[in-house]
Amino acid sequence: MTTTYGTIPTSPPPNLEYISRAKQRIKAGLGTRRPWKTMFNFRSLKVPGGGVPEAVTRVRVNVSYFRMNYAMVVLLILFLSLLWHPISLIVFLLLMAAWLFLYFLRDEPLVLLGRLVDDRLVLLVMAVLTVALLLLTDATVNILVAVVVGVMVVVTHAAFRRTEDLFLGEEEEGSGGLVHNAGAA
Repeated sequence: MTTTYGTIPTSPPPNLEYISRAKQRIKAGLGTRRPWKTMFNFRSLKVPGGGVPEAVTRVRVNVSYFRMNYAMVVLLILFLSLLWHPISLIVFLLLMAAWLFLYFLRDEPLVLLGRLVDDRLVLLVMAVLTVALLLLTDATVNILVAVVVGVMVVVTHAAFRRTEDLFLGEEEEGSGGLVHNAGAA
């Protein structure tokens, strides 16, 4: 009879390996968001001096730059509004799983019918789907108020957050359309 006491296993059990990979994907997926410290840099908050046109420009640039952060803020506000509606909260948590796999933790670009789908389109479809499915539950007023509050928070922050200190990569500057052909190089 042989014993394995004191031996060091060479590889983790299969279920632990899967959990480790999932943790790495979550960390990597959430790591693609912009740093919260950059987003909430209070020295970068300033009333737009150029009026409405400058505010609109700031909103466009900031929403493009902090897209994932803003999505998380709106989803947090929506989650908090559903704490007193358990059925809606369950639906929301199922939708959050879809958000994680389709938007936050996706490693490769989404390709449908041979076309590359831009993250902005995925964001838009998931947002509309989330609101539509939650409106089918009994928390319609809470959901609508939460979405309006979330949009107001995002637009207010985006209008007051200066854009001069942001580094816009090629993906933000050069992505004009929502769907690109995957076959085109």
